[in-house]
Amino acid sequence: MADASHTSYLPPILIFCAGAVIAVPLFRRLGQSAVLGYLAAGIAIGPSVLALVNDPDAIRGTAEIGVVLLLFLVGLELQPSRLYSMRKDILGAGLAQMALSATAIGLVGWKFGLSVGGAIAVGLALALSATSIALQVLEERGDGSETYGRRTFSILLFQDISIAPALALLPLLATTGAQNHGGAPALAGLGLALLAVALLVLVGRYLLNPFFRILASTGAKDVMTAAALLIVLGAAMLMERVGLSMAMGAFLAGVLLADSHFRHELEADIEPFRGVLLGLFFMAVGMSLDLQLVFDNALLLALAAPLLVAFKIVVAATILRVSCSSRTEAIRAGALLSPAGEFAFVLLPLGAALGLLNSQQAAVATSLAALSMLIGPVAAKLIDLWLTRSAAPAETMEEDFEGAGGSVMVIGFGRFGQVVTQALLLQHIPVTIIDSNVERIRSAAKFGFRIYYGDGTRLDVLRAAGAGKAKIICICIDNREAALRIVEMARAEFPSARLHVRAYDRVHAIELMKADVDFQMRETFESALGFGRVTLESLGLSYDEASLVIDSVRDRDAQRMEIQYHEGIAAGIQKVPRVSPEPLVQPKAKSKALTEETREVIEDGGAEVAVGGVGEPEL
Repeated sequence: MADASHTSYLPPILIFCAGAVIAVPLFRRLGQSAVLGYLAAGIAIGPSVLALVNDPDAIRGTAEIGVVLLLFLVGLELQPSRLYSMRKDILGAGLAQMALSATAIGLVGWKFGLSVGGAIAVGLALALSATSIALQVLEERGDGSETYGRRTFSILLFQDISIAPALALLPLLATTGAQNHGGAPALAGLGLALLAVALLVLVGRYLLNPFFRILASTGAKDVMTAAALLIVLGAAMLMERVGLSMAMGAFLAGVLLADSHFRHELEADIEPFRGVLLGLFFMAVGMSLDLQLVFDNALLLALAAPLLVAFKIVVAATILRVSCSSRTEAIRAGALLSPAGEFAFVLLPLGAALGLLNSQQAAVATSLAALSMLIGPVAAKLIDLWLTRSAAPAETMEEDFEGAGGSVMVIGFGRFGQVVTQALLLQHIPVTIIDSNVERIRSAAKFGFRIYYGDGTRLDVLRAAGAGKAKIICICIDNREAALRIVEMARAEFPSARLHVRAYDRVHAIELMKADVDFQMRETFESALGFGRVTLESLGLSYDEASLVIDSVRDRDAQRMEIQYHEGIAAGIQKVPRVSPEPLVQPKAKSKALTEETREVIEDGGAEVAVGGVGEPEL
């Protein structure tokens, strides 16, 4: 007979799975976030209700890995260059939100009898926002790339960075008790943390890519998955050992691998673990809510929790509105930032252990944080419905790729994609067309086109539509950032396919060239040349003469592109090939500046443009 201890781990696993599969679909059916379903399930199975699981703290340690994996996946989407471009939002809006919220909440706590140190601890803990909830809601909405989604993430990122100084600050505030060790150890810990971050950056910069390249050459996918978990959890543990958050370590690891050729493979390996463990984390938070304590302090918490959520919405929305976000975007972002964060459950127990808070104060503040995580997603949902009630709901279709798999895939069926497709269909070439505009798909169907509904920026959609069998992938969308994302995915996942891409302008074309596409064309370049040729013919030139001029323009443009590809856009402007033939007679009048920019060019001795030749190069 088998030892019962061997199966003792099965009952809690079954309880968690049962709670999730019952609560999450129910809340999704009610139009609420899955996060709320996990929280409710945790409350139900926790010690305050059914008591099916009696030790939420033991579960939370494992469940926090879900937050760690979430931050790693977020980091994978942020190349260092993109992270640098977000610096103003991170340091501006993030610092303002944290400072204002923590100060106001701390003052209220002080007025209610907390010590100065306790008020600071509570202010910092409740000013933080729930990264996991906000990102989960953005993922469910598909708004991660929207402006308000990016700005929300910038503030969340600053908050995650601020965990390190917050953890160092609390020991400095502890002026009584046996656990007070003075400020020197805290400062030493901060220095050690910075050293660990530098070490992680160096390892990620110089060792991770060769490491994954060696593993990939073995062809063992299971080892790649194990290596991905090793990197994520190893970085998380390193940061935790030096006093930083595990999530911060995972995020740094993700950012350092964002430019890696293995990024998409890592994302696919980590995603299943992230989803399960993140749900477990939310359930652990729900289990930690002490309903008896809530009932004992019902009036206080019933007033404080909604006020906390409303206050954080107002603060964040005001900051974002002042920093040029639209009213709608500012309010949506503020609503996502309203719940207290996961690290409140780290800072508040630490404050109690250091003597800054007594056990009752810490328990009430923890319950307030947990209640805000329940109220926040509901408030965000109601606010989102309120903001969109006047707008018609976006029409969607089911993704169905049955019959897809042509030798050419066309992504985007706007004006550009339609012309491209006509040429292919006239030669009876099998084409798979993907577009996400429902009306466009239905209109095209009236003319006999078969178009598949799907988002071409999603790797699973490309695979389902047969991108792995395509000889050529034509990217014809008019969103330059999305086009670059598709190029990056396709180059990594479908290396045998040629990539032909519609470029928005000259800068975008150079970016595509650097991304190693096989062919790119600016959307208006050739049509403008054709327009110019006909204009020359109308002025008396023969077709051959006009074509010779147009060929000259095309050749000089190609030379400019080559210079700009290697030396930058400014170098292309400085080294524009002169128009040939040179003018026979030099102009008598001096050059006259019409704008400040042209005045500077003339004063600097910029390139002359021959009379009757082509003007300034396209930027």
